[in-house]
Amino acid sequence: MIKPYDPSEEGAQMSFDGRMSYGDYLQIDTILNTQKPLSTAHDEMLFIIQHQTSELWMKLAVHELHAARAAMQENRLEPAFKMLARVARIFEQLNNAWDVLRTMTPSEYTQFRETLGQSSGFQSYQYRQIEYILGNRNQSMLKPHAHREDIHAMLKKELDVPSLYDVALQLVHANGVDIPKAILDRDVSKTHVADEGVEAAWATIYKDPDKYWVLYQLAEKLVDFEDYFRRWRFNHVTTVERIIGFKRGTGGTGGVSYLRRMLDVELFPELWHVRTQL
Repeated sequence: MIKPYDPSEEGAQMSFDGRMSYGDYLQIDTILNTQKPLSTAHDEMLFIIQHQTSELWMKLAVHELHAARAAMQENRLEPAFKMLARVARIFEQLNNAWDVLRTMTPSEYTQFRETLGQSSGFQSYQYRQIEYILGNRNQSMLKPHAHREDIHAMLKKELDVPSLYDVALQLVHANGVDIPKAILDRDVSKTHVADEGVEAAWATIYKDPDKYWVLYQLAEKLVDFEDYFRRWRFNHVTTVERIIGFKRGTGGTGGVSYLRRMLDVELFPELWHVRTQL
């Protein structure tokens, strides 16, 4: 008879009385006890975990974006590139999560939708923080967070510093490709609007990548990330339409109509527009 495999015979730790375990380090008990369905519907657990895990991935995205922006401001571009690549892959994970949620049918969702009250992903402050970091700085979107002074203050503080794209344009200028002064001196609390001078700067870089290799890499890291971000938005729209059709969202938005409008938002507009002239 074959003897059962015993990892302890090869040195694996099997006793954790008074010692840190995997569950201790990751606070697994705390995490696994935060799912509190408000109905008896089977699929509410899926709905909760989908959104909780998405918030965890967004927390990591915020962590990486803050670090990438700081690295860019310090002209440490190689670490920044790695962080931006990681954020793109984070959004790939967020994209894959929609495939799981789409296994829920309209009939299953209606069994617990009323228990959500007015709560909605529209109110995710981490998602709003990500958009503000990237440069989509719609100040009207502060209103859903007015009831939380700490969150409102955090988001307001984000509007006072240059966005990731503002920092990228400053880098372009510092590395010998002119960016219009009006753009460099603009009010960073507002959303950047596509500018012909900025598009011309990116065109200069794309037409001579060997000369501007670092800036060329920066451009492609930004495009790569926004590509994944756009896919996430598209998957959001199609998932919502598949589950609730054109009903109004629980948070009061138009639902699919609101989400479709978000598909037109460009985070780094000139990097997409320049492709037409190359």
